[in-house]
Amino acid sequence: MCVLFFLVCNFCYWLPYLKAKIEELETDSKVNNVRDLYGSINDFKKGYQPRTVIVKDEKGELVADPHSIMARWRNYFSQLLNVHEDNDIRQAEIHTVEPLVPEPSAFEVELAIGKLKKSQITRFYPSRTD
Repeated sequence: MCVLFFLVCNFCYWLPYLKAKIEELETDSKVNNVRDLYGSINDFKKGYQPRTVIVKDEKGELVADPHSIMARWRNYFSQLLNVHEDNDIRQAEIHTVEPLVPEPSAFEVELAIGKLKKSQITRFYPSRTD
């Protein structure tokens, strides 16, 4: 008797939700909103799936308490972001396959700029040659 009463009360609790869901499916079907229709059907078929959040602590044990989970994430990110190691960063020699090219002189730079200016002038003013 008690189980039957629980089932009837549970059904009465979900009845408005089910009616609203059926109406939503009908409107999606009438408007040809196929993506939302099949998405709602798939969600309804899957049913309620409670969210389970479990993480491992430093010792490797599973933790499900929300406060312990927050503390674990806090420790993890503090270790990740607050690195206090004294890294000795020195200039490293870079070995490449390409031969070392000497830096151009001031005269070579001026000559290259002059060539660029001439090519730009002839490109914009073909009849004029300076």
